[in-house]
Amino acid sequence: MDGTERVKDSHERHRSFSRSVEDVILSATHSRRNSRMEEEEEALTWAAIERLPTYNRLRTSIIKSFVETDAQGNNNNKVVRKEVDVLKLDLIDRQKFIDGTFKIAEEDNERFLKKFRSRIDKVGIKLPTVEVRFEHLTVEADSHIGSRALPTLPNVTRNIAESALGLIGIRLAKKTNQTIFKDASGIVKPSRMTLLLGPPSSGKTTLLLALAGKLEPSLKVKGDITYNGYKLHDFVPQKTSAYISQNDVHIGEMTVKETLDFSARCQGVGTRYELLCELARREKDAGIFPEADVDLFMKATSMGGVESSLITDYTLRILGLDICKDTIVGDEMQRGISGEMIVGPTKTLFMDEISMGLDSSTTYQIVKCLQQIVHITEATILMSLLQPGPETFDLFDDIILLSKGHIVYQGPRELILEFFDSCGFRCPERKGTAEFLQEVTSRKDQEQYWADRGKPYQYISVTEFANQFKRFHVGMSIHNELSIPYNKSRGHRAALVFTRYSIPKLELLKACFAKEWLLIKRNSFVYIFKMVQISIVAVVATTVFLRTQMHTQNENDGALFISAIIFSLVTNLFNGFSELSLTIARLPVFYKHRDLLFHPAWTFTLPCVLLRIPISLLESTIWVGITYYTIGFAPEASRFFNQLLLFFLIQQMAAGMFRLIAGVCRTMIISNTGGSISLMIVFILGGFLIPRGEIPKWWMWSYWISPMAYGFNALTVNEMFAPRWMNKLASDNATRLGVAVLENFGIFPDRNWVWIGSAALVGFAVFFNILFTLVLIFEVTFSYALNYFNKLALGKPQAMISEEVAAEIRADEEESKDDQNFRRPKLKTDSIFRSFSSSDGNNSAAIVMRVVRNTVDTGRTVVCTIHQPSIDIFEAFDELLLMKRGGQLIYSGPLGRNSHKVVEYFEAVPGVPKIKEKYNPATWMLEVSLAATELRLEIDFAQHYKSSSLYQ
Repeated sequence: MDGTERVKDSHERHRSFSRSVEDVILSATHSRRNSRMEEEEEALTWAAIERLPTYNRLRTSIIKSFVETDAQGNNNNKVVRKEVDVLKLDLIDRQKFIDGTFKIAEEDNERFLKKFRSRIDKVGIKLPTVEVRFEHLTVEADSHIGSRALPTLPNVTRNIAESALGLIGIRLAKKTNQTIFKDASGIVKPSRMTLLLGPPSSGKTTLLLALAGKLEPSLKVKGDITYNGYKLHDFVPQKTSAYISQNDVHIGEMTVKETLDFSARCQGVGTRYELLCELARREKDAGIFPEADVDLFMKATSMGGVESSLITDYTLRILGLDICKDTIVGDEMQRGISGEMIVGPTKTLFMDEISMGLDSSTTYQIVKCLQQIVHITEATILMSLLQPGPETFDLFDDIILLSKGHIVYQGPRELILEFFDSCGFRCPERKGTAEFLQEVTSRKDQEQYWADRGKPYQYISVTEFANQFKRFHVGMSIHNELSIPYNKSRGHRAALVFTRYSIPKLELLKACFAKEWLLIKRNSFVYIFKMVQISIVAVVATTVFLRTQMHTQNENDGALFISAIIFSLVTNLFNGFSELSLTIARLPVFYKHRDLLFHPAWTFTLPCVLLRIPISLLESTIWVGITYYTIGFAPEASRFFNQLLLFFLIQQMAAGMFRLIAGVCRTMIISNTGGSISLMIVFILGGFLIPRGEIPKWWMWSYWISPMAYGFNALTVNEMFAPRWMNKLASDNATRLGVAVLENFGIFPDRNWVWIGSAALVGFAVFFNILFTLVLIFEVTFSYALNYFNKLALGKPQAMISEEVAAEIRADEEESKDDQNFRRPKLKTDSIFRSFSSSDGNNSAAIVMRVVRNTVDTGRTVVCTIHQPSIDIFEAFDELLLMKRGGQLIYSGPLGRNSHKVVEYFEAVPGVPKIKEKYNPATWMLEVSLAATELRLEIDFAQHYKSSSLYQ
């Protein structure tokens, strides 16, 4: 290349560089110009909103959307803003907002909450907070001794009799007094995440229920519980706080989102609207324009009366339930956290072992999001976790440690190890602090944590620990704080709720109507099947009572018609039998909603009754339309419609009666026994199996209270007073044939009985439904019984080893003793364990692991799935199969000593953070392999594994 060409090339590069610099400068200038224009456009939009009337201004906000290309196809990434009415946000707008604002729930939630808090702080608004105190709290229970406590039939009968005698002051039962919780005092403070720790049966659930005001009435409670200085009877604790159980019940036919939407609708918006009004007023006075996303969220979640709220979409995202939001719940008992109370305005939550059934990574994400809510919005949360991992444990600010009904420690998390160190116990390396805390008070496990091996170990009881804590500086500080009464003037009155229901009862009724209509549509197969069934039975009836063989000449012909009426009566009565099972299935959820004060009982029963009237009318029409003229009943149109009315009323009465039986009996087993007895009495004394004249006098009262008697009388009178029966004489040639037939069956020969029977059936239908409503109000609730049954008596098949496997192990061991040359099999597919959960407790999981290890030592192949394993349990395995969502394998190989193999594998991936000291490897590997991590690192762990030497 000569000199001239080199000079030209140099000039070209210079011009190219100059153009590049110029393009960058122009681009930056254009970007700044666009940014200023967008800011000016947004300011003009806010100014327009500020000029709206107050009500319209509070429901109008700005929603942003990004347009990547313009009309000419140019890529400009322009931000488009438009005014929206938050009450008219559709599904697409809500989903776009959630997807754009909370892409990564854990990270974006904290960022959003900080922006929310910044908006509040700018105008100097103080959020309402709740401080919960309990002083000298003691909970006791009286229980039967020995076999007398077993739920046998004789014992239940004795309990009922003794309860009846107890009402008049006669006490026959011998009971022992048990102390569940003893002389405990403490404080649950706002803005601080408090963890409630303790081994099983230590009193955690009792404490949470006591603080939430939901203890079973039969328990004896002493001491004081206050919220901001107010005692529980001074306000409505069920609306101020929420107890979230580890075992929740839901309506199986509803989706996850529909369940939360109904809950949000019933709980209302609380004080959010008042907060928004005050915030908007102060911002307008100060000339402050809020950020669009925060303003949209606050306004959308402050407006009541919407069927689907943005707060539901937000809750689904932060709980990680958005991927299954449209999934039918299916099973009414779902383990894990329930979002039903979180979607409401309640900021005081008592959460009972919400990690049941969740893996450690999911638990960490949920607790992390809750921690952000507590710290930024100054909420109050007391959460019990049976065995949290180290990373989850570190998210809490305060710890309450229970054991055998005593508070062993309460205070800052950072000081709890210092307390036990002062007692002579130390947490070893590679041991989770939570596991150490739950074992150090146990007589069986305590010795291994004795710190000074130069001194002889001495067991320290729970009572001694509790007394030492009172002398510890943290315990003394809490005692001093409790000695000073809470200053009520410090608390915001809006922090407590003083009304039973959150929204007007008419709105609650609308919500219940919407839910009931949804359930009818979801159960449409049941109602369609009932219509097909009644049609088939009607056709069968027409072939049995065929018109050509139905005559009207004498009393025997009349008896045949009455037989057809009885058959029709019984068929239509049992057509309402499906209400029994449908109602029983719904009762547990109703009792939960009733105790949470979602809605009164009548708003539940009224939609159940009214929305089924058209269905019952259609079924009655089908029956009468097929059978009336085919069988050959009286041809007059008036009598056709009279019979249609009577069968409709019989169906309404029957539906009400079966609902009442369901409400009283509450289970299918008891309903099938107790309900059958009731039906038998109604049938026998209804006047058609035994004529009225042959019923003993001392039983005659039951005839008059039997709805079947009124229906039977009205139907027969309607037929037998037709001209074709009344224009003929009976066999005595003196009495009208219709009257003679009626007298033969003990029926009143009075044509007014058509209307008497109709009025009586209406009365019975109303009476049964009112009685059903009263039963729902004053029956013993399911909530406590269900909770304790699930907690104490419900077997977990995942945690049990099949008897066949255990028998094989015993047989192999005996055979190996007899035959020294016995060789254990390498693989037996019927000896593979399925799954268990270490969240049931470290000790129980460790026992299962010992059995698993013994099984492996016999030469069998064992594969386990496990939730929330501790470090000890996780590292007891030899191999690891790790899968991500979707069933793709991302690791298969040895675990290594101290999990070093799996840790080294993931740490070798560029961008994956190193594991922290004392961090649970099981939790760490789940966190670093999340979908969010793949998105951030732009990697597919499944493909990475396939290309690794481990896979090859």
